[in-house]
Amino acid sequence: MLFRDADADAERGVKAGHPCLLLIWRAELRAQCCQQLWLNLDEILWLQVNIAACWRGQPVKMAQRFPHVRTVAIVGAGAGGLTAAKYLLAEKCFDKIDIFEQRNRVGGVWNYSPASDKARLSIPIPQENANLPVEEPIWHSQGSYDGPETSEQIATFVSPLYNRLETNIPHTLMHYSDLPFAKDTQLFPKFETVFHYLEEYSQAVKHLIQFQIQVVDVRLEDRLAGTWAVTRKDLRSGVSRTDIYDAVVVANGHYNVPYVPSIPGISAWHNSYPGIISHSKSYCSSEAFRNKKVIVVGNSASGIDIGAQISRVCRAPLLSSSRSESYFTSKATDDRTEYPPIEEFLPPGRHNRAVRFANGVIEESVDAIVFCTGYLYSFPFLSTLDPPVVEDGSRALRVYQHMFYIEHPTLVFPVLNQKVIPFPVAEAQSAVFARVLSGRLALPAKEDMYEWERSNVAAKGAGKSFHVLAYPLDAEYLNFLHDWAASAETRPSLTRNGQGKEGPCWGEKEKWLRSRFTQIKQAFAARGEERHSCCVPEDLGFDFEGWKREQWTG
Repeated sequence: MLFRDADADAERGVKAGHPCLLLIWRAELRAQCCQQLWLNLDEILWLQVNIAACWRGQPVKMAQRFPHVRTVAIVGAGAGGLTAAKYLLAEKCFDKIDIFEQRNRVGGVWNYSPASDKARLSIPIPQENANLPVEEPIWHSQGSYDGPETSEQIATFVSPLYNRLETNIPHTLMHYSDLPFAKDTQLFPKFETVFHYLEEYSQAVKHLIQFQIQVVDVRLEDRLAGTWAVTRKDLRSGVSRTDIYDAVVVANGHYNVPYVPSIPGISAWHNSYPGIISHSKSYCSSEAFRNKKVIVVGNSASGIDIGAQISRVCRAPLLSSSRSESYFTSKATDDRTEYPPIEEFLPPGRHNRAVRFANGVIEESVDAIVFCTGYLYSFPFLSTLDPPVVEDGSRALRVYQHMFYIEHPTLVFPVLNQKVIPFPVAEAQSAVFARVLSGRLALPAKEDMYEWERSNVAAKGAGKSFHVLAYPLDAEYLNFLHDWAASAETRPSLTRNGQGKEGPCWGEKEKWLRSRFTQIKQAFAARGEERHSCCVPEDLGFDFEGWKREQWTG
């Protein structure tokens, strides 16, 4: 009777000039209710009320659920892909979860590339194209990476890691909720430590990973069903294969396609002085800059750290060009001179390797310029996606809550955000989208998700600031995601009384540490070689419990 009444409402709506109702009814109720049997009685009644409202001239906003998802493809076995797999597995409802990783091991961006590989990079100057083709591998013998020499060849890909890199995040905040770092880990871990940490974290999902498999194309296979055709290539055999998945998690990262801005005169300058301009992705060690006059452009994490390394060996002072004070450190501890952005690369015929800064100062006889200007969002295997999720690469377009592709939310993009603590954010996001894809959590109507995007653009701009969540926004976002996931329907088969695997939630201590981690990093760096024995913030004088006692007594 309920179905017949709602059918009648839909027919009346069509006659009243609302033809969209027939599509709503047939696509949403017939396909998903009658065939998939997912609506309970309350939801059917809710749908009837909204259909009746629509034919009376009132707008309908359909909440979206995805109970039909049974197969999921994950692109990438880095931090985001591994986390996604763990939370999807925890839902205990998917028939197949496949992780496709183009490297021969997990870790993504935390895999180190030797100087010989970085020397083979060819980065155009300028480089503002986010829509580059799928990356070609560099081939090595197995032994050159993983132990004894063998005849087997492995495909490798250049990572932005460089010698002596240490994280800019203390491991007491960086870790996954279910796997702390070892107690003797230095407070800001070396990149090798993080790589091995991810290897340990991956053990529970390693059976899902197909290595040396490069995803070359993902396209919408069925617009109504929201399924995806995923084409991947076995890099060893060259054989390609396409399979259909109900959902795709795009976890290929966003530290692959370098960004070098188009500044007046830069192309002619680069052609006249090849090899002087580089990007941080090509950087391996400071030795190449010994006794040279060097400009480092950008003061994000890589700009500060690479600048500090180069300043120890280059001709003093290091010249640092940036738009604003660094988010990662409040003052430089090395010998550098601060400049505003480069305004022009001066004509080679009239000047000797010279640039002019925005304040009018000209520096000549420059030996090297390193652009630490970040990366573009790029998803080369989504070239057929319409409407696109990437245009100029400054941000991902049409994504709700920095995750869900609004047109077809079974396409998910974890960890798009900048200036966040990535592992906890990856967990919090995974807890949400795993519940959405299992049908336990609903998404808003499409128009509401677009309204969220418009509001975010109005507040933060349409460019690269869109995904930036500097503290305290990252803490608020993480806890919002935790609460969102906690609102999901329970299922008897799941842990925690049917609630399922819980994502992280930051309390007062985590927020206290997060608000101070740049000062903690400065104190850590100031210890020199002694820093390696500093394993907790208290070793550097940052004692939350002591601070809390002072607040009570003060």
